[in-house]
Amino acid sequence: MMRLNSYQRTGVLNKAELKRRGLIPSLERLRTGPVVIVECIENIPCNPCADACPRQAITIEGGLTERPQVDFNRCNGCGICVARCPGLAIFVVNYAYSKTEATVTLPYEILPRPEVGENVAAVNRQGKKVCDARVVKVLDSKGLDRCAIVTVAVPKSFWNDVRGIVLRRRK
Repeated sequence: MMRLNSYQRTGVLNKAELKRRGLIPSLERLRTGPVVIVECIENIPCNPCADACPRQAITIEGGLTERPQVDFNRCNGCGICVARCPGLAIFVVNYAYSKTEATVTLPYEILPRPEVGENVAAVNRQGKKVCDARVVKVLDSKGLDRCAIVTVAVPKSFWNDVRGIVLRRRK
């Protein structure tokens, strides 16, 4: 009987699998400022992230169907790649945002858009709420092709858990 890994069982990588695959930067790198995390795990023909990166921090070695690789030391966390990913699999984490909070920048394609200062529910890769978050930045322009880029501040311990947000009911 073949043993399935977490991704094969659930369709979502767990933190240990992300680390094993080299998709998570070191804590030392995280402490220096914003950095991209590309959670693309499928071998599909796609390369908009690599084309978008002005620092060539994201590369696709070997062929178009290979998974992107990130040189975390080249990345400055600009976030240009976030909205370019059709799989919504790219995030920017700023672990050094403050003493108690990190920020997570993520793609957001749902209407209505969140507003700066708004409190939202932060959810994990499975869509389950893990903490409360505060929206600190929203980029939404025609150049982003209807994919807003939202940055939320979260308690520092959740930097590698938060991968989406859910708006609370507006009055």
